[in-house]
Amino acid sequence: MSTDTSNPLLDFSGLTRFDQVKPEHVTPAIDQLIKDAAAVVAQLEAPGDTVSWNSFVVPLEEATERLGRAWGVVNHLNHVVDTPELRAVYNENQPKVIEFWTMLGQNEALFAKYKALRASPEYEGLSAARKRTVENSLRTFRLSGAELPEDKKRRFAEIQEQQSALSTRFSENVLDATNDYKLVVEDEAELAGLPEDVKQAARAAAEKDGKAGWQFTLHFPSYFPVLQFADNRALRETIYRANATKASDTGTVFSQPEKWDNSGNILELLRLRHEEAVLLDYANYAEVSLVPKMAESPQHVVEFLEDLARRARPFAEKDLEELRAFARAELGIDELQSWDVTYASEKLREKRYAFSAQEVKEYFPEHKVVAGLFGVIENLFSVQIKPDTAPVWHPDVRFFRIERAGQLVGQFYLDLYARAGKAQGAWMDDARGRRLTTGGIVQTPIAYLTCNFTPPATVDGKLQPSLFTHDEVITLFHEFGHGLHHMLTEVEELSVSGISGVEWDAVELPSQFMENFCWEWDKLQQMTAHVKSGEPLPRALYDKMMAAKNFQSGLQTLRQVEFSLIDMHLHYDFDPNSERTVQQLIDDIRKQFAVVIPPSFNRFQHSFSHIFAGGYAAGYYSYKWAEVLSADAYAAFEEALEQGAEQLVETGRRFQREILAVGGSRPALESFKAFRGREPQIDALLRHSGMHA
Repeated sequence: MSTDTSNPLLDFSGLTRFDQVKPEHVTPAIDQLIKDAAAVVAQLEAPGDTVSWNSFVVPLEEATERLGRAWGVVNHLNHVVDTPELRAVYNENQPKVIEFWTMLGQNEALFAKYKALRASPEYEGLSAARKRTVENSLRTFRLSGAELPEDKKRRFAEIQEQQSALSTRFSENVLDATNDYKLVVEDEAELAGLPEDVKQAARAAAEKDGKAGWQFTLHFPSYFPVLQFADNRALRETIYRANATKASDTGTVFSQPEKWDNSGNILELLRLRHEEAVLLDYANYAEVSLVPKMAESPQHVVEFLEDLARRARPFAEKDLEELRAFARAELGIDELQSWDVTYASEKLREKRYAFSAQEVKEYFPEHKVVAGLFGVIENLFSVQIKPDTAPVWHPDVRFFRIERAGQLVGQFYLDLYARAGKAQGAWMDDARGRRLTTGGIVQTPIAYLTCNFTPPATVDGKLQPSLFTHDEVITLFHEFGHGLHHMLTEVEELSVSGISGVEWDAVELPSQFMENFCWEWDKLQQMTAHVKSGEPLPRALYDKMMAAKNFQSGLQTLRQVEFSLIDMHLHYDFDPNSERTVQQLIDDIRKQFAVVIPPSFNRFQHSFSHIFAGGYAAGYYSYKWAEVLSADAYAAFEEALEQGAEQLVETGRRFQREILAVGGSRPALESFKAFRGREPQIDALLRHSGMHA
């Protein structure tokens, strides 16, 4: 096993030396780690003595974990500091990594040994986490084609490599189209309605590029405020059109290079996924996707989504009717278009509830929000969060540690701001998992927490704090919920500790659960301070926010259901080899379920990275599915609150013990029932969304 620590990707002695990782380190490190892991596999697959946990599973996991961690670093850097050199070396090495994992998953000798361990007397004496590891491994072998004949195995491996390359290309096209677009406005009068901090950021972006005026991009903190606040309808349409067509066939009309068009990548991914399913003897890819999930079948998911759509539709229709009437009467917009919806909604909310999103934003400076978030976590889960030091990949990144009773529990990197070369969206990823090493030492977990918020601006030579919208605060709490699931685990088997091994449609439970605390009065008092006066959020403004909490929740729910149905049907009953197009399927679903129909040029699917590059294929429904679980779990805290502080603390301990601590070591439904004492119910979700009868 290599111990060449001069290459930072081969140094596993401590924290990753991000400040030293260079593109030229990647190939030698990955080649070495694949060679090391392959040598261990060769030893383990040889005929030998009785298979045991310690002699077989432990060395296999140790060897593959090093490769997983090093490639995880490369993958992370490729998403947060993309450069041509890094991208090239990532794409060069990705096929080798995929080939290794595919060959491992198809290794019949290893599969036979797992089966032997499962049938051995030792199995009954294993811990629940170890049993779950064995069961999951057997399932993974089957889903990796281990039972296929050799010719089909080869084709299966080719499919994995092709899918991986296509997903990467999909992401790169979205990133390139996002980074390429720059809209410069030279006349400030055209920016009427935009908040000052948004204009300051646009001015700074223009100056950085040596341009006069104000520059807007397709990064969320830049383009979304234009849709939300700009009085100039033509400006809203311009940026809406650019965003809705990026990386697409219609985007090429608006000066995007044809090479960034994701149309072919989408179709080829769907074809390959379908072929993979057929090879594994499933009718469609949705069935394959659901094997390790909670939902029973694609039809079960479709019924769940359609039921939710039926419940939400009357509320959505009422939302839209009110918005159209308001836009006609108050804004002079006779025919509401997609680029008007966000703007008109903000104006209606301002009128109805007498506050604006911008007014709220001034109470959420970054330092106060982060401190407030940490305070919530410390109180709920009896931990302490402290600043820590580590090499980082960008000056904006900060590093923290979580302790309980003076003992290190986990650590995390916090990378909050949008920038060029960073993939859009927000996510949590696993930098290192918790496990008990062969030396008897607990390896503590480490997480990446990544967002795309507005960076602090310099005004008149003075650095201003970054201000978060309330939606961004919710996003931060959401991602931290994932982080807690990863870091507060107490499981010591790597493949089922933290979020590993958790059913995909349950993995959003802790993240969506944490969002609820962004609406609690006492919590908001601790995480708000007006950017000028320092005063916490006033009660009157909070009451208005609460009154507006479920503003357009019908429209929002229906939109998520629409995305989920599109994803599920694309992988369930859509034939990618037929004459019917992806766009026709999307149009048909919208006709049946949507109330807001986007313009014909809209190609949202061409940047739908969740399902084409992010692991959510036939799994986007997980957000609504897990929302049922999270709303019901949070209802337990609401009930405890009525019984007093002591009961609230006990409920937090129970959530930690039954949900977070156990990770993937048992089925998610069992964990939920252990916490709640019963099966999940949809009532709390409907109540929290203001859609109960």
